[in-house]
Amino acid sequence: MFLISLERGITRFSNFLGVLSTLLFIALLFNVFYDVLMRYAFNDVSIGMQELEWHLYAAIFLLGIPYGIQHGGHVRVDLIYENLSIRGKAWIDLFGCVFFLIPFALLVGYYGVGFAHEAYALGETSGDPGGLPYRWIIKAVIPFAFFSMAISGLGMIIRCINVLRGVSEEGFSHPPIQH
Repeated sequence: MFLISLERGITRFSNFLGVLSTLLFIALLFNVFYDVLMRYAFNDVSIGMQELEWHLYAAIFLLGIPYGIQHGGHVRVDLIYENLSIRGKAWIDLFGCVFFLIPFALLVGYYGVGFAHEAYALGETSGDPGGLPYRWIIKAVIPFAFFSMAISGLGMIIRCINVLRGVSEEGFSHPPIQH
C-alpha cells in the first residue's frame, strides 16, 4: 500500500508540473501577442519581452518533461515494446529508468546546480540592452526540471514494481500517446 501511495504522490507532483507548463504556455501566448501587437501596431520593440518568450518556452519544455514521463508521453522505440505483455513492458521501463533515465537526470541536475549558482553569484544578466536582468532564474529551472525528471522516473520505477508485484496495472493498460 505504501508503494501505491508513493506512486500516486509522485503522479500528483508530475501533474502539478504539467499544469504549471500549461499556465506558462498561456503566459507565452499573451507575451507573443503583446510583442507582435507592439511591434506591428506601434513600431515598438522590447528586447526583454522577446527574451521572456524563450525563457517561457524553455520552462514549458523543461517542466513538461516530467509530466510526459509520468504519463507515457516520452519517446521510446515501440517495435518490440508494443507487443510485450504488461509485465514485459514493466521490465523494460524498469531497466530504462534505473540505467538510463535516473542516472542521466541526476547527472544533469547535479551539474545544473553549479551552472545556476554561478549565474547567480556573478549577477549574470542579458547581454542585450533592455534584456532581462536575472539570468539565474531560467538557469535554475534546468536542475529543478532534471531533478523532477528523476522523481518522475522514480514514480515510473515504483509503478513497474507494483505491476511486477501484481498489485497494479495502472499506466500500462492503455497504449502510449501517439504523435
